[in-house]
Amino acid sequence: MPTGLIAIAAYLLGSVSFAIVVSRLMRLPDPRGYGSGNPGATNVLRSGSKAAAVATLAGDAAKGWLAVWLAMLYTGEAPAAGLEAPLAGLCAFLGHLFPVFHRFRGGKGVATAAGVLIGIDPWLGLATFASFGAVVAFFRMASLGSIVAAPFAAFFTFWLFGLRPVTATVAIMAALLVARHHENIGRILRGEERRIGANRR
Repeated sequence: MPTGLIAIAAYLLGSVSFAIVVSRLMRLPDPRGYGSGNPGATNVLRSGSKAAAVATLAGDAAKGWLAVWLAMLYTGEAPAAGLEAPLAGLCAFLGHLFPVFHRFRGGKGVATAAGVLIGIDPWLGLATFASFGAVVAFFRMASLGSIVAAPFAAFFTFWLFGLRPVTATVAIMAALLVARHHENIGRILRGEERRIGANRR
């Protein structure tokens, strides 16, 4: 399978929005129509269904991991050694951000990016999650944790693998993930971002 077809297949896989699929299966409102309007696990949680939020999180992460794993299985190359596997992960991530099946209105990509990192290397995923967890534990803001963990993911990839295609693809994902959080960044700077566990007013 040519590299272009691998990229297209991964993009189509990433375009499956589990927030929308799970919400439809569980007869919940479309997550794009309430809360933040973001089709992701955090917004699905606002529907009141923890099970739907967990299923969304698992599905979005799994598709990122699966894209990398299938490309690695087909090519026989480790993600850090070739181009196809990290490219597949990036395309799955882009599919989540701009899903062709849902009028290109996607989520922020945190769960899918996490799945891609785990598919590339479990230690890379663990290190990035540790940076995310440390920020969330201290500041109690999941958005800030994601924003900080993104560049750390790029740094950890460079540290583990040096200047290779996998490092470039993770850096691109990190930049896009931060850009998708531009509204959160604005609220953080204004001191308006809601903290985990804070009462709603």
